[in-house]
Amino acid sequence: MVITHHGGQCFKVTLGDLTLVFDPIAKGATLPSVRFGADIALVSRNHPDMNGIEEVAYGGKAPFPVTGPGEYERRGVAIQGFLSRSAYGLAKGETEAPNAIYAVELEDMTLVHLGALADKELPAAAREGIDEVDVLFVPVGGTGVLTSAAAHEIAVSLEPKIIVPMHWSGIGEPKALEAFLKEAGNGSEKTDKLTLKKKDLLGRDGSIVVITP
Repeated sequence: MVITHHGGQCFKVTLGDLTLVFDPIAKGATLPSVRFGADIALVSRNHPDMNGIEEVAYGGKAPFPVTGPGEYERRGVAIQGFLSRSAYGLAKGETEAPNAIYAVELEDMTLVHLGALADKELPAAAREGIDEVDVLFVPVGGTGVLTSAAAHEIAVSLEPKIIVPMHWSGIGEPKALEAFLKEAGNGSEKTDKLTLKKKDLLGRDGSIVVITP
């Protein structure tokens, strides 16, 4: 499995000829839109920074869309979506918006993407439905999503093998990543792509990996 970061909350996960994407960036977003083909596209928040399903219909691929809570299965990938709350990119008069947390099982690993989560605690359904977490994508940018302190707290509570901070590149508060790393205080590693097999998780316990776009 190879994970790359495309800004904001957008991560591409490739496994052989299978491509999955979390929160693809649409045209007209705060960030530059993405342009690659995906087989599965997961959208946590219905906002241009995260809902660019059309942008990943490319190169002969037509993505299977996952846009909210529920259970899904596609090409051997099991997905669970849990309803939570976001305060990111609200329209005038709105106080909150729905956000989906996704737990994805593939290649005997569980990836959990918290989306544009604002809640400091996971909803009960997510706490009950998410068991062992191998890779956790957590928003750290504040302003409608978790602050660096809240992001660290929720990340630690889930006991993932690897923590990947997001919502710091192109969106989020200035120096959000630095604030999160300071909060964590136990060092981090930086890479332009994360290549993982199950055996690579041995000995990892909350390791922070910054994937640069």
